Amino acid sequence: MTFDPRDCGTCPIRHRAVCARCETDELEFLESIKFYRSFEAGQPVIWSGDNMDFVASVVSGVASLSQAMEDGRTQMVGLLLPSDFLGRPGREFAAYDVVAVSNLTLCCFRRKPFEKMMVDTPHIGQRLLEMTLDELDAAREWMLILGRKTAREKIASLLTILARREASLALQTTDNGTSFELPLTREAMADYLGLTLETVSRQISALKREGVIVLEGKRQIIIPDFYALMAEAGDDSDGGVMA
Repeated sequence: MTFDPRDCGTCPIRHRAVCARCETDELEFLESIKFYRSFEAGQPVIWSGDNMDFVASVVSGVASLSQAMEDGRTQMVGLLLPSDFLGRPGREFAAYDVVAVSNLTLCCFRRKPFEKMMVDTPHIGQRLLEMTLDELDAAREWMLILGRKTAREKIASLLTILARREASLALQTTDNGTSFELPLTREAMADYLGLTLETVSRQISALKREGVIVLEGKRQIIIPDFYALMAEAGDDSDGGVMA
């Protein structure tokens, strides 16, 4: 389906985004306060401490969340994938540096009208709460990945997360395998996972050699057996569940 920014019905994240439960009149109001922004890979979206007069849903692409330390070093602390929410109602300033990792499209809402809509439309706030709790669960899972897993398990875990999101956006399960375009460079993967570029390249090559993944071109990842990938990630949960 081709995405028409004037029509919420063709939006690829409609069923997952903060507006997932909106009725027609509510979508019409959101239409009146929304605008789209596009960014090229590597382009900053907003810097920590900047005034943030909008909130947004990621329509396509991936963005990184980073935080600077006092000595000037930066640490990537999260990724925003399609359907994820950027910004916090009630907060005027950005908490993190947000940078487009790949070409990025945001569906933005002016913050003040959106905050009023949350008060007038409780299920918007409820949906945002659910998404925030999901984000908290993901952050706790990522603490485990970074703190306890091997390099191979870290890479397999990241591929699992990306594959599940792709399947969810397509309203599919991963039972019969799946494929997706890797939105991150190997350098970005290394930064996010706390690994060296050489380690990332070596482990991806090993997963390919052993048939756990298939690479087509530079970015297309095919996963013939999702349960095999989960085993490499040290994950024994149900791979057929859409994330």
